[in-house]
Amino acid sequence: MAVDIKSPQFPESIFEGTLSSWLKKEGQEIKQDEVLAEIETDKVVIEVTAPTDGIMGKIIVDEGSTIKSSEIIGNYNEQSGASNKVEVETKKNESEINTVEEPEEIIEEPKKLIEEPAPDIAPTKVEPDTNTSDIGDQDLKGFRMGPAAKKLLKEKSVPIENVASSSKKGVITKKDVMEASIDSEKPTENIKKDESKAVEESKRVPMSRLRSVVAERLLESQSQTASLTTFNEVDLHEIKALREKYKETFEDKFGVKLGFMGMFLKASSIALQEMPIVNASIDGKDIVYHGFQDIGVAVSTERGLVVPVVRNVQNLTIAEIEIAIRDFSLKAREGKIGIEDITGGTFTISNGGVFGSLISTPILNPPQSAILGMHKIQERPVALNGSIEIRPMMYLALTYDHRLLDGKDAVSFLVKIKDVLESPESMLLGV
Repeated sequence: MAVDIKSPQFPESIFEGTLSSWLKKEGQEIKQDEVLAEIETDKVVIEVTAPTDGIMGKIIVDEGSTIKSSEIIGNYNEQSGASNKVEVETKKNESEINTVEEPEEIIEEPKKLIEEPAPDIAPTKVEPDTNTSDIGDQDLKGFRMGPAAKKLLKEKSVPIENVASSSKKGVITKKDVMEASIDSEKPTENIKKDESKAVEESKRVPMSRLRSVVAERLLESQSQTASLTTFNEVDLHEIKALREKYKETFEDKFGVKLGFMGMFLKASSIALQEMPIVNASIDGKDIVYHGFQDIGVAVSTERGLVVPVVRNVQNLTIAEIEIAIRDFSLKAREGKIGIEDITGGTFTISNGGVFGSLISTPILNPPQSAILGMHKIQERPVALNGSIEIRPMMYLALTYDHRLLDGKDAVSFLVKIKDVLESPESMLLGV
Protein backbone atom coordinates (compact mmCIF):
# COMPACT_ATOMS: atom_id res chain seq x y z
CA MET A 1 0.00 0.00 0.00
CA ALA A 2 1.39 3.37 -1.07
CA VAL A 3 1.72 6.00 1.67
CA ASP A 4 2.30 9.72 0.96
CA ILE A 5 5.44 11.42 2.20
CA LYS A 6 4.64 15.00 3.18
CA SER A 7 6.70 17.97 4.23
CA PRO A 8 6.16 18.82 7.91
CA GLN A 9 3.83 21.52 9.16
CA PHE A 10 5.85 24.74 9.12
CA PRO A 11 5.50 27.29 11.93
CA GLU A 12 3.75 30.58 11.18
CA SER A 13 7.07 32.38 10.69
CA ILE A 14 8.17 29.95 7.95
CA PHE A 15 6.19 30.03 4.71
CA GLU A 16 8.21 27.76 2.43
CA GLY A 17 11.41 25.76 2.18
CA THR A 18 13.76 24.13 -0.30
CA LEU A 19 14.03 20.35 -0.62
CA SER A 20 17.80 20.27 -0.30
CA SER A 21 18.41 16.52 -0.58
CA TRP A 22 16.86 13.07 -0.82
CA LEU A 23 18.72 10.58 1.36
CA LYS A 24 16.87 7.58 -0.08
CA LYS A 25 16.43 6.49 -3.70
CA GLU A 26 13.39 4.90 -5.31
CA GLY A 27 13.23 1.18 -4.51
CA GLN A 28 15.49 1.37 -1.45
CA GLU A 29 14.43 -0.24 1.81
CA ILE A 30 13.62 2.23 4.58
CA LYS A 31 13.30 1.82 8.34
CA GLN A 32 10.99 3.55 10.78
CA ASP A 33 12.28 7.00 11.90
CA GLU A 34 14.97 6.88 9.23
CA VAL A 35 15.63 10.26 7.58
CA LEU A 36 14.28 10.29 4.02
CA ALA A 37 14.84 13.89 3.00
CA GLU A 38 16.07 17.25 4.28
CA ILE A 39 14.23 20.55 3.84
CA GLU A 40 16.17 23.79 4.20
CA THR A 41 14.33 26.82 5.51
CA ASP A 42 15.56 30.28 6.34
CA LYS A 43 16.04 29.21 9.93
CA VAL A 44 16.83 25.50 10.19
CA VAL A 45 17.13 22.26 8.24
CA ILE A 46 14.05 20.08 8.83
CA GLU A 47 14.31 16.31 8.54
CA VAL A 48 11.55 14.22 6.96
CA THR A 49 11.45 10.78 8.58
CA ALA A 50 9.72 7.49 7.74
CA PRO A 51 6.72 6.69 9.96
CA THR A 52 7.06 2.93 9.36
CA ASP A 53 9.26 0.36 7.63
CA GLY A 54 8.82 -0.03 3.90
CA ILE A 55 10.20 0.43 0.41
CA MET A 56 10.86 3.88 -1.04
CA GLY A 57 8.43 4.57 -3.87
CA LYS A 58 8.18 7.49 -6.28
CA ILE A 59 9.98 10.76 -5.65
CA ILE A 60 7.52 13.48 -6.69
CA VAL A 61 9.45 16.63 -5.80
CA ASP A 62 13.03 16.92 -7.05
CA GLU A 63 15.96 18.29 -5.08
CA GLY A 64 16.23 22.07 -5.20
CA SER A 65 12.46 22.58 -5.55
CA THR A 66 10.53 25.03 -3.40
CA ILE A 67 7.84 23.38 -1.27
CA LYS A 68 5.06 24.51 1.02
CA SER A 69 3.96 23.25 4.40
CA SER A 70 2.42 19.73 4.40
CA GLU A 71 3.05 19.28 0.65
CA ILE A 72 3.27 15.75 -0.81
CA ILE A 73 6.87 15.21 -1.92
CA GLY A 74 6.91 11.44 -2.54
CA ASN A 75 5.52 8.12 -1.42
CA TYR A 76 6.57 4.72 -0.13
CA ASN A 77 5.16 1.22 0.18
CA GLU A 78 4.67 -0.15 3.65
CA GLN A 79 6.51 -3.23 4.82
CA SER A 80 4.28 -5.59 2.80
CA GLY A 81 5.81 -4.20 -0.31
CA ALA A 82 9.27 -5.29 0.75
CA SER A 83 8.62 -8.92 -0.08
CA ASN A 84 7.33 -7.97 -3.51
CA LYS A 85 10.50 -6.06 -4.20
CA VAL A 86 12.64 -8.96 -3.06
CA GLU A 87 10.64 -11.32 -5.29
CA VAL A 88 11.05 -9.04 -8.27
CA GLU A 89 14.76 -8.68 -7.66
CA THR A 90 15.05 -12.46 -7.24
CA LYS A 91 13.30 -13.08 -10.54
CA LYS A 92 15.48 -10.49 -12.16
CA ASN A 93 18.59 -12.15 -10.85
CA GLU A 94 17.36 -15.57 -11.97
CA SER A 95 16.66 -14.18 -15.39
CA GLU A 96 20.11 -12.68 -15.54
CA ILE A 97 21.62 -15.99 -14.51
CA ASN A 98 19.72 -17.87 -17.22
CA THR A 99 20.75 -15.45 -19.89
CA VAL A 100 24.44 -15.35 -19.09
CA GLU A 101 26.36 -16.36 -22.21
CA GLU A 102 28.71 -19.27 -21.94
CA PRO A 103 32.31 -18.28 -22.37
CA GLU A 104 33.66 -18.91 -25.82
CA GLU A 105 36.37 -21.48 -26.16
CA ILE A 106 39.67 -19.75 -26.37
CA ILE A 107 42.07 -21.31 -28.78
CA GLU A 108 45.58 -20.10 -28.50
CA GLU A 109 47.71 -20.07 -31.55
CA PRO A 110 50.91 -22.03 -31.16
CA LYS A 111 53.86 -19.86 -30.45
CA LYS A 112 56.20 -19.46 -33.37
CA LEU A 113 59.51 -21.07 -32.74
CA ILE A 114 61.25 -19.21 -35.51
CA GLU A 115 61.05 -15.45 -35.51
CA GLU A 116 60.40 -13.86 -38.85
CA PRO A 117 62.77 -11.12 -39.90
CA ALA A 118 61.39 -7.62 -39.51
CA PRO A 119 60.53 -5.73 -42.69
CA ASP A 120 62.97 -3.28 -44.23
CA ILE A 121 61.06 -0.21 -42.95
CA ALA A 122 61.48 -1.07 -39.25
CA PRO A 123 65.09 -0.15 -38.54
CA THR A 124 65.73 3.58 -38.64
CA LYS A 125 68.95 3.62 -36.75
CA VAL A 126 72.25 3.77 -38.66
CA GLU A 127 75.77 4.73 -37.89
CA PRO A 128 76.23 7.77 -35.70
CA ASP A 129 75.67 11.09 -37.41
CA THR A 130 78.56 13.43 -36.77
CA ASN A 131 76.70 16.56 -37.78
CA THR A 132 74.31 16.88 -34.81
CA SER A 133 75.86 19.66 -32.81
CA ASP A 134 73.25 22.17 -33.96
CA ILE A 135 70.21 20.20 -32.69
CA GLY A 136 70.29 21.36 -29.13
CA ASP A 137 70.18 18.82 -26.29
CA GLN A 138 68.46 16.05 -28.26
CA ASP A 139 70.43 12.87 -28.87
CA LEU A 140 70.01 12.13 -32.60
CA LYS A 141 72.49 9.33 -32.78
CA GLY A 142 71.21 6.58 -34.97
CA PHE A 143 68.44 8.59 -36.65
CA ARG A 144 68.69 9.24 -40.40
CA MET A 145 67.61 12.69 -41.59
CA GLY A 146 68.66 15.55 -43.85
CA PRO A 147 69.87 19.04 -42.82
CA ALA A 148 66.47 20.61 -43.48
CA ALA A 149 64.73 18.11 -41.20
CA LYS A 150 67.32 18.69 -38.48
CA LYS A 151 66.89 22.44 -38.66
CA LEU A 152 63.10 22.20 -38.49
CA LEU A 153 63.33 19.72 -35.61
CA LYS A 154 65.36 22.24 -33.66
CA GLU A 155 63.08 25.20 -34.51
CA LYS A 156 59.91 23.36 -33.55
CA SER A 157 61.47 21.68 -30.48
CA VAL A 158 59.83 18.39 -31.40
CA PRO A 159 61.09 15.32 -29.52
CA ILE A 160 62.70 12.94 -31.97
CA GLU A 161 60.72 10.09 -30.43
CA ASN A 162 57.49 11.71 -31.70
CA VAL A 163 58.64 11.76 -35.33
CA ALA A 164 57.65 8.80 -37.53
CA SER A 165 59.36 8.21 -40.85
CA SER A 166 57.17 7.93 -43.94
CA SER A 167 60.04 6.55 -45.97
CA LYS A 168 60.40 2.87 -46.65
CA LYS A 169 64.06 3.21 -45.75
CA GLY A 170 63.35 4.94 -42.46
CA VAL A 171 64.66 8.37 -43.42
CA ILE A 172 63.07 11.24 -41.51
CA THR A 173 62.05 14.06 -43.82
CA LYS A 174 61.11 17.68 -43.28
CA LYS A 175 57.48 16.69 -43.91
CA ASP A 176 57.64 14.09 -41.13
CA VAL A 177 58.93 16.70 -38.66
CA MET A 178 56.23 19.18 -39.66
CA GLU A 179 53.45 16.62 -39.17
CA ALA A 180 54.85 15.70 -35.74
CA SER A 181 55.06 19.38 -34.87
CA ILE A 182 51.39 19.96 -35.75
CA ASP A 183 50.26 16.96 -33.70
CA SER A 184 52.22 18.09 -30.64
CA GLU A 185 51.17 21.74 -30.84
CA LYS A 186 47.43 21.09 -30.97
CA PRO A 187 47.09 19.57 -27.48
CA THR A 188 49.38 22.21 -26.00
CA GLU A 189 47.30 25.01 -27.47
CA ASN A 190 44.09 23.45 -26.20
CA ILE A 191 45.51 23.02 -22.71
CA LYS A 192 46.68 26.60 -22.60
CA LYS A 193 43.32 27.77 -23.86
CA ASP A 194 41.44 25.71 -21.29
CA GLU A 195 43.69 26.88 -18.47
CA SER A 196 43.20 30.49 -19.48
CA LYS A 197 39.47 29.91 -19.73
CA ALA A 198 39.37 28.34 -16.26
CA VAL A 199 41.10 31.38 -14.77
CA GLU A 200 38.98 33.96 -16.56
CA GLU A 201 35.54 32.39 -16.12
CA SER A 202 33.35 33.35 -13.15
CA LYS A 203 31.68 30.76 -10.99
CA ARG A 204 27.91 30.92 -10.61
CA VAL A 205 26.14 28.92 -7.87
CA PRO A 206 22.54 29.18 -6.65
CA MET A 207 21.98 31.05 -3.40
CA SER A 208 21.12 28.76 -0.50
CA ARG A 209 17.65 28.91 1.00
CA LEU A 210 19.09 30.30 4.23
CA ARG A 211 21.09 33.03 2.52
CA SER A 212 18.23 33.89 0.15
CA VAL A 213 15.68 34.35 2.92
CA VAL A 214 18.18 36.18 5.14
CA ALA A 215 18.75 38.62 2.27
CA GLU A 216 15.00 39.17 1.93
CA ARG A 217 14.56 39.65 5.67
CA LEU A 218 17.41 42.16 5.84
CA LEU A 219 15.91 44.22 3.03
CA GLU A 220 12.51 43.93 4.72
CA SER A 221 14.02 45.11 8.00
CA GLN A 222 15.63 48.12 6.35
CA SER A 223 12.54 49.10 4.40
CA GLN A 224 9.86 48.54 7.07
CA THR A 225 11.59 49.92 10.15
CA ALA A 226 13.07 53.29 11.05
CA SER A 227 16.43 51.94 12.16
CA LEU A 228 18.87 54.05 14.11
CA THR A 229 22.01 53.06 16.02
CA THR A 230 23.50 54.58 19.14
CA PHE A 231 26.89 53.69 20.64
CA ASN A 232 28.59 53.60 23.99
CA GLU A 233 31.57 51.89 25.55
CA VAL A 234 31.90 49.78 28.66
CA ASP A 235 34.85 49.18 30.94
CA LEU A 236 35.06 45.43 31.54
CA HIS A 237 37.76 45.61 34.21
CA GLU A 238 35.43 44.58 37.03
CA ILE A 239 33.75 41.88 34.93
CA LYS A 240 37.11 40.35 34.03
CA ALA A 241 38.28 40.48 37.65
CA LEU A 242 35.05 38.85 38.84
CA ARG A 243 35.31 36.19 36.16
CA GLU A 244 38.92 35.47 37.06
CA LYS A 245 38.04 35.17 40.76
CA TYR A 246 35.08 32.81 40.37
CA LYS A 247 35.73 30.90 37.13
CA GLU A 248 37.11 27.74 38.76
CA THR A 249 34.49 27.66 41.52
CA PHE A 250 31.77 28.39 39.00
CA GLU A 251 32.82 25.61 36.64
CA ASP A 252 33.24 23.09 39.45
CA LYS A 253 29.76 23.79 40.78
CA PHE A 254 27.76 24.15 37.55
CA GLY A 255 29.81 22.18 35.02
CA VAL A 256 30.03 25.09 32.60
CA LYS A 257 32.51 27.90 32.07
CA LEU A 258 31.73 31.43 33.21
CA GLY A 259 31.70 33.54 30.05
CA PHE A 260 30.89 37.11 29.12
CA MET A 261 27.71 36.29 27.21
CA GLY A 262 25.87 35.07 30.32
CA MET A 263 26.60 38.35 32.08
CA PHE A 264 25.52 40.38 29.05
CA LEU A 265 22.21 38.53 28.84
CA LYS A 266 21.59 39.06 32.54
CA ALA A 267 22.50 42.75 32.31
CA SER A 268 20.20 43.14 29.29
CA SER A 269 17.36 41.45 31.16
CA ILE A 270 17.77 43.85 34.10
CA ALA A 271 17.74 46.82 31.73
CA LEU A 272 14.71 45.47 29.83
CA GLN A 273 12.75 45.15 33.06
CA GLU A 274 13.44 48.78 33.88
CA MET A 275 12.63 49.94 30.36
CA PRO A 276 9.90 47.64 28.98
CA ILE A 277 9.47 49.77 25.85
CA VAL A 278 12.75 48.30 24.52
CA ASN A 279 11.29 44.82 24.98
CA ALA A 280 8.07 45.73 23.16
CA SER A 281 7.09 45.32 19.49
CA ILE A 282 4.77 46.95 16.99
CA ASP A 283 1.76 44.97 15.75
CA GLY A 284 -0.15 47.04 13.22
CA LYS A 285 -1.15 50.17 15.08
CA ASP A 286 -0.70 48.57 18.50
CA ILE A 287 2.30 48.32 20.83
CA VAL A 288 2.72 44.88 22.40
CA TYR A 289 4.48 44.92 25.78
CA HIS A 290 5.95 41.52 26.58
CA GLY A 291 5.97 40.45 30.20
CA PHE A 292 9.01 38.22 29.68
CA GLN A 293 12.50 38.53 28.25
CA ASP A 294 13.14 35.89 25.57
CA ILE A 295 16.57 36.93 24.34
CA GLY A 296 18.00 35.61 21.08
CA VAL A 297 21.73 34.90 20.86
CA ALA A 298 23.28 34.98 17.39
CA VAL A 299 25.31 31.80 16.77
CA SER A 300 27.48 31.26 13.68
CA THR A 301 27.23 27.83 12.01
CA GLU A 302 28.53 26.30 8.77
CA ARG A 303 25.16 27.04 7.17
CA GLY A 304 25.10 30.62 8.36
CA LEU A 305 23.82 32.63 11.28
CA VAL A 306 21.06 31.23 13.50
CA VAL A 307 19.52 32.90 16.54
CA PRO A 308 18.39 30.45 19.23
CA VAL A 309 16.29 32.02 21.98
CA VAL A 310 17.01 31.77 25.70
CA ARG A 311 13.55 31.82 27.31
CA ASN A 312 12.55 33.81 30.39
CA VAL A 313 15.98 35.23 31.08
CA GLN A 314 14.51 37.34 33.87
CA ASN A 315 14.00 34.14 35.92
CA LEU A 316 17.39 32.56 35.18
CA THR A 317 20.66 32.74 37.04
CA ILE A 318 23.87 33.42 35.17
CA ALA A 319 24.74 29.72 35.54
CA GLU A 320 21.44 28.67 33.95
CA ILE A 321 21.98 31.15 31.13
CA GLU A 322 25.48 29.80 30.44
CA ILE A 323 24.17 26.22 30.40
CA ALA A 324 21.46 27.20 27.89
CA ILE A 325 24.01 28.95 25.65
CA ARG A 326 26.35 25.94 25.81
CA ASP A 327 23.55 23.56 24.86
CA PHE A 328 22.56 25.75 21.91
CA SER A 329 26.16 25.93 20.72
CA LEU A 330 26.45 22.12 20.76
CA LYS A 331 23.17 21.71 18.90
CA ALA A 332 24.22 24.31 16.33
CA ARG A 333 27.53 22.58 15.60
CA GLU A 334 25.70 19.27 15.21
CA GLY A 335 23.01 20.83 13.03
CA LYS A 336 20.28 19.91 15.51
CA ILE A 337 18.83 23.37 16.14
CA GLY A 338 15.04 22.95 15.92
CA ILE A 339 12.34 25.39 14.88
CA GLU A 340 11.16 25.65 18.45
CA ASP A 341 14.65 26.85 19.44
CA ILE A 342 14.66 29.87 17.14
CA THR A 343 11.06 31.09 17.03
CA GLY A 344 9.92 34.01 19.09
CA GLY A 345 12.29 36.30 20.91
CA THR A 346 11.74 39.82 22.21
CA PHE A 347 15.34 41.06 22.09
CA THR A 348 18.57 39.94 20.40
CA ILE A 349 22.28 40.09 21.22
CA SER A 350 24.89 39.75 18.49
CA ASN A 351 28.58 39.28 19.31
CA GLY A 352 30.74 40.34 16.39
CA GLY A 353 33.69 40.57 18.75
CA VAL A 354 34.38 36.84 18.47
CA PHE A 355 35.38 37.51 14.83
CA GLY A 356 37.47 40.57 15.71
CA SER A 357 34.91 43.30 14.95
CA LEU A 358 35.75 46.50 16.81
CA ILE A 359 32.51 48.34 16.01
CA SER A 360 29.46 47.73 13.81
CA THR A 361 25.78 48.55 13.37
CA PRO A 362 23.60 45.45 13.85
CA ILE A 363 20.37 45.11 11.86
CA LEU A 364 17.01 44.70 13.54
CA ASN A 365 15.29 41.34 13.68
CA PRO A 366 11.59 42.25 13.17
CA PRO A 367 9.21 42.40 14.93
CA GLN A 368 11.73 43.13 17.70
CA SER A 369 12.37 46.78 18.33
CA ALA A 370 16.05 46.59 19.38
CA ILE A 371 19.24 44.57 19.05
CA LEU A 372 22.46 44.87 21.07
CA GLY A 373 25.84 44.49 19.38
CA MET A 374 28.86 43.34 21.37
CA HIS A 375 32.37 43.82 20.00
CA LYS A 376 36.01 43.00 20.56
CA ILE A 377 37.50 43.64 23.99
CA GLN A 378 40.49 45.87 23.44
CA GLU A 379 42.84 47.44 25.96
CA ARG A 380 42.84 51.22 25.58
CA PRO A 381 44.07 54.18 27.64
CA VAL A 382 41.22 55.63 29.71
CA ALA A 383 41.12 58.76 31.89
CA LEU A 384 40.11 57.75 35.44
CA ASN A 385 40.15 60.12 38.40
CA GLY A 386 42.65 62.43 36.78
CA SER A 387 45.02 59.67 35.63
CA ILE A 388 45.48 57.53 32.55
CA GLU A 389 44.96 53.79 32.94
CA ILE A 390 44.92 50.90 30.49
CA ARG A 391 41.51 49.24 30.64
CA PRO A 392 39.75 46.41 28.73
CA MET A 393 37.15 48.35 26.79
CA MET A 394 34.31 47.26 24.53
CA TYR A 395 32.14 49.31 22.21
CA LEU A 396 28.40 48.63 22.51
CA ALA A 397 25.95 49.33 19.71
CA LEU A 398 22.17 49.43 20.06
CA THR A 399 20.13 49.48 16.88
CA TYR A 400 16.49 50.36 17.54
CA ASP A 401 13.25 51.07 15.72
CA HIS A 402 12.79 54.81 15.95
CA ARG A 403 9.06 54.41 15.37
CA LEU A 404 8.77 52.95 18.86
CA LEU A 405 11.83 54.16 20.74
CA ASP A 406 13.02 57.72 21.08
CA GLY A 407 16.68 58.57 21.25
CA LYS A 408 16.40 59.16 25.00
CA ASP A 409 15.01 55.63 25.50
CA ALA A 410 17.79 54.02 23.49
CA VAL A 411 20.59 55.98 25.13
CA SER A 412 19.19 55.40 28.63
CA PHE A 413 18.89 51.67 27.98
CA LEU A 414 22.47 51.44 26.80
CA VAL A 415 23.71 53.43 29.78
CA LYS A 416 21.83 51.07 32.12
CA ILE A 417 23.57 48.06 30.62
CA LYS A 418 26.88 49.85 30.96
CA ASP A 419 26.22 50.63 34.63
CA VAL A 420 25.28 47.02 35.43
CA LEU A 421 28.34 45.58 33.69
CA GLU A 422 30.69 48.04 35.35
CA SER A 423 29.19 47.13 38.76
CA PRO A 424 28.71 43.37 38.36
CA GLU A 425 28.14 42.76 42.06
CA SER A 426 24.55 43.70 41.35
CA MET A 427 24.12 40.51 39.41
CA LEU A 428 23.80 37.22 41.27
CA LEU A 429 26.36 34.62 40.25
CA GLY A 430 24.63 31.76 42.01
CA VAL A 431 27.80 30.61 43.77
